[in-house]
Amino acid sequence: MSRQHWHWVALIALSIALSTVFDAIGLPAGRLLGPMLAAIALAVRGAGVQVPRAAFFAAQGVIGTLIARGVPASIMPTLSGHAAVFVAGVLVVTVLANGLGWMLSRWRVFPADTAIWGSAPGAASAMMIMAEAHGADVRLVAFMQYLRVVCVSFTASLVAQWWIGHGPLPVAATHAAAAPSLFVAPASWIHVGTTLAVALAGAMIGVRLRLPAGALLVPMVGGIALQDFGGVPIELPPLALAVAYACVGWVIGSRFNREVLRATVRSAPKVLASIFTLIVLCGCFGAAIAHWAHVDPLTAYLATSPGGADTVAIIAASTPVDVPFVITMQVLRLLFVMATGPAIARMLSRRLRQREERLPR
Repeated sequence: MSRQHWHWVALIALSIALSTVFDAIGLPAGRLLGPMLAAIALAVRGAGVQVPRAAFFAAQGVIGTLIARGVPASIMPTLSGHAAVFVAGVLVVTVLANGLGWMLSRWRVFPADTAIWGSAPGAASAMMIMAEAHGADVRLVAFMQYLRVVCVSFTASLVAQWWIGHGPLPVAATHAAAAPSLFVAPASWIHVGTTLAVALAGAMIGVRLRLPAGALLVPMVGGIALQDFGGVPIELPPLALAVAYACVGWVIGSRFNREVLRATVRSAPKVLASIFTLIVLCGCFGAAIAHWAHVDPLTAYLATSPGGADTVAIIAASTPVDVPFVITMQVLRLLFVMATGPAIARMLSRRLRQREERLPR
C-alpha cells in the first residue's frame, strides 16, 4: 500500500479507538471529537489525509436531516402556548452569546467572524458547517463550540442531578454523549432509505444551487417537510451518523497545524471565562423565565442553556422536566441562529474593522 493508504488506516484506527474511549466516559459528541482529534494528531505530524468533497457534502446532508428530526409537528402546541416566552428566550440568549463573541474579538482573542460563530448558541456541528460556508476559521470555531458543549453539558447535568437530589448520576457521565450501539437494527428500513435519499439528494441540490451551507440547509428543510407534512419519520442508523460525524471531524482536524494549536492553547483561559459567564447569565435568565412562564426552574434552566441543542435535549429527556418546552426553545434558537448568523457575523466584523480604523496608530 502507498503512504497515503497507510495514513488512512492509521486515521480510521485512531478515530475508532478515541471514539470508543469517549463513548465509554460519556464525553459529549465523542463520535465527532474522536475523529477530529485523530485527524489533528496526524496533521501536526505531516500525515494528513484529504477527505473527498462528496463525502463531506453527504455528511452535511445527514446532519441536516438529524436537525430536522428535532423539529416535530408536536412542537406547535407548545409554541403557541408560550410564544412570547420563546421569542424572548431565543433573542436574549442569542444576544448574550453574540455579545461575548464580540468581546472576544475586541480582546483580539479571535477574528470577529470566528468569535461570533464560535460563540453562537446552536448545535455545534451545524455552526461549524455554517462557519465554513461563510469564511470563518472553522478550526477555531470547532475549538470554541466543542469546549462549550463539554462545559454546558456537564454543568447542566450536575445542576439536574443537584435538583433531583438523589439517585446515581446517569445524565452527566453516561447519557450526555448520546452514544447508542452502532449496529442497532432500524425500526424500518424503508424510513432509513427515505431519510438517506432526502439527505443525499438535498445535499447535491444545495451544492448545485451554490447556497451557503446548502448541503446542510436543503436536507434540513426537506427532512422537516418529510416528517411533519409527509408523515414519514426520519430514521438515521447510528452507524450512518457515526460515519457522517467522522467525515466532518476529519475535514476539520486535517486543517489544524502547530500554529493553530498554539493559538488555541493561548486563548483557552479567555474562552473558558466567556463560556462560564454565558452559562451564569443564561441561568439567571432561566430563573426569570421560570417565574414568567410558570414552569419549574429546572425546565427553564435547561431551555435557556446555551447548548448543544442535541445534548441539552438528551439531558432533558433523562430528567423529570417539561421536555417539549425545553426542545422547543432549543430548536427555535438553533433555527434563528442559522437564519441570522451570517448577517450578524458580517455586521459585527464590519463594525470592529471600522472601530480599529478610527483608533490612533
